[in-house]
Amino acid sequence: MPVTLDAFVMFLGWIGAAAGVVAYAMVSRGRWAASSAPFQLTNLTAAGLMGMVAAANGVWPSVAANIVWILIGVQAIVVIVRARARRRAAVDDMAAAPAPAVVPGAVAATASESALPDGDPSPREVGLAA
Repeated sequence: MPVTLDAFVMFLGWIGAAAGVVAYAMVSRGRWAASSAPFQLTNLTAAGLMGMVAAANGVWPSVAANIVWILIGVQAIVVIVRARARRRAAVDDMAAAPAPAVVPGAVAATASESALPDGDPSPREVGLAA
C-alpha cells in the first residue's frame, strides 16, 4: 500500500496536534514555564505542522491563525535567546572583574546574594509576562 502525499500531510498534522497538546499539558502541570525554550519550540512545531495541513486543505482561517501563532513563538524564542545571552555576558563580566577590595568592618555578600539565577529566565525577565 503506497503512502500518498495526503496521508503523509495528515500524519504530520497529527504530529503537530500532539505537540500542541504536549506543550499545553506540560505548562498546565507546571513542568515547563511558558517562557521556556522547550514550550516555545514545541508550540512552533505544532503551529507549523498544523498550519501546513490547513494550507494543504485550503482552510485559510486556520492558516492565518497558525501564522500568527508562529510569529508569536518566534518573537518569544528571540527574547529568550537574548535574555540568555545577557545572562552569559553578565556571568563573564563577573568572572573577569577584579575581586573587590576588602574593607575592614564591611559585611561581605553571601554567595547566594551575588550569584545569578540558574535555569530558564522568568517571564518578566524575558518580557513575556503581562
